[in-house]
Amino acid sequence: MGDSHGLTWHEWSRAAWKRHLPDIADLDLYVADLGEATIHGLARWSAANAPARPAISIDGAGLTHGALDEKAARAAGWIAGHIAPGERVLIAGPASLDWAACYLGVLRAGGIVTLANPAYTSAELGDLVAASAATMAIAWGETARRLADARGARTLAIVSDDDAGDVPVSELLNHPPDTRLDRTGPGATAILAFTSGTTGRPKGVPLTHRNLVSSIRAVMAAWRWSSDEVLVHSLPLFHQHGLGGLHATLIAGSNLHFVSHFTPAGLLKAAAESRATALFAVPSMYRRMASEIEAPAAELHHLRLAVSGSAPLSEDVAAGAAALLGRFPLVRYGTTESGLDTSHVYADAGSLGLAKTIGIPLPGLEIRIAGDGLELEPGAEGEIQVRGPQVFAGYLGDPEATAAAFAPGGWFRTGDIAQREKTSGHLVIRGRSKEVIITGGLNVYPHEVELALEKHPSVAEAAVAGIPSETWGEEVTAWVILKPGHALAQDALIAHAHGVLAPYKCPKQVIFIEALPRNELGKLDRRRLRA
Repeated sequence: MGDSHGLTWHEWSRAAWKRHLPDIADLDLYVADLGEATIHGLARWSAANAPARPAISIDGAGLTHGALDEKAARAAGWIAGHIAPGERVLIAGPASLDWAACYLGVLRAGGIVTLANPAYTSAELGDLVAASAATMAIAWGETARRLADARGARTLAIVSDDDAGDVPVSELLNHPPDTRLDRTGPGATAILAFTSGTTGRPKGVPLTHRNLVSSIRAVMAAWRWSSDEVLVHSLPLFHQHGLGGLHATLIAGSNLHFVSHFTPAGLLKAAAESRATALFAVPSMYRRMASEIEAPAAELHHLRLAVSGSAPLSEDVAAGAAALLGRFPLVRYGTTESGLDTSHVYADAGSLGLAKTIGIPLPGLEIRIAGDGLELEPGAEGEIQVRGPQVFAGYLGDPEATAAAFAPGGWFRTGDIAQREKTSGHLVIRGRSKEVIITGGLNVYPHEVELALEKHPSVAEAAVAGIPSETWGEEVTAWVILKPGHALAQDALIAHAHGVLAPYKCPKQVIFIEALPRNELGKLDRRRLRA
């Protein structure tokens, strides 16, 4: 977008929409129509138009769009007889074709889906059941048994693939299909998600079909997604990142190859064999691919799009991924509450200089940088705030948290601190407002320090957080992974930091470790670092 500092935030957002979709004449009309559908309705439309086209393959076992639609219709028919529209259904288990069919079946029956990590303990599953007020759970394997243990005296019907539940999953999937069943509309809640909880107790995030469809269709248009797309990824389907890939596949009538257990060699093998055109991964995956696979994957010549999200992408990792894949990862940014918000422009996604940015607003989203309740001038550093049809309406049963999450005018406060870059017009994230380290009365954003440390030739990865200090209030501390075969003293790395950062930003101590604590999507867990 060139020098965008002369544009107001409103003008900049609208100009961004045009950069993503230069051929759309009336963008306001276009984005207003994006969310007027349901996830399952669009999936059914794809199945009706191309029933024989491959839809989803999990570790080699696959279904066409028509076959998946039939399984979903069977599940929906049974579920509709056991829940009322608006009731919540927990789905917990490893990704499978039956998982996908039951997910669509719940939506068609008018239910609200709550997705659970199949690795959750009985206590965690019990907390999720209580928080979601689910009346039914569909679960598989060991997860179903842990869920049964967690049920206690709660009224919760469990459908499972063994005797841990009250009803076998096979009963759902052998039910007569109800092909016309549809008990909900765009404004109804589709998913009750929960924030990750890395900064506190998870909060319930109701997401409507309109929220979800607006979000994924905007990015599909921006990335030129078509029915010919072949997507490969290994991201959990119980998270929005991985689930978004399934949504795009169902909406476009395209093809998803899901690899249930991530290894760099396994994911790239699946991409090569399927002639993948799109790859979804997180920075920690791209880092492993670049470090563990020596030769460029020449057989990936069909790949046109490699997407990175859910955590910051460093220039070093972007360069390594580009050498392997033949293209730089395209970065996108979003939150649980606001869906997909920004992205690199598809036509520009070939520059190492853009790796540190999160792109510009996606169609339908207005974005501004604000601080102390006021909209800031372009170029100033402040909080990313967003509004648009992708943004949720408020936390479940928590009016205080909802009030704190929104600024006047309907602006959702993401908690991410960013700045609009003058040369590219892209946003650059500086850190999280809740992660800021206050040392000696001065603010330090961990991500800035991490990037500086990772410029040292011996550093593979760095994480920074504040620990209590009687002298400083908080002491800037770094946890560092060295590259294989490299040795480095703490003093030498601190001296390197002093060469690129103001003294107050430099670590007071460095702890060398083998691995950084991360959640399922590769996001750094700073609370575990401090512990």
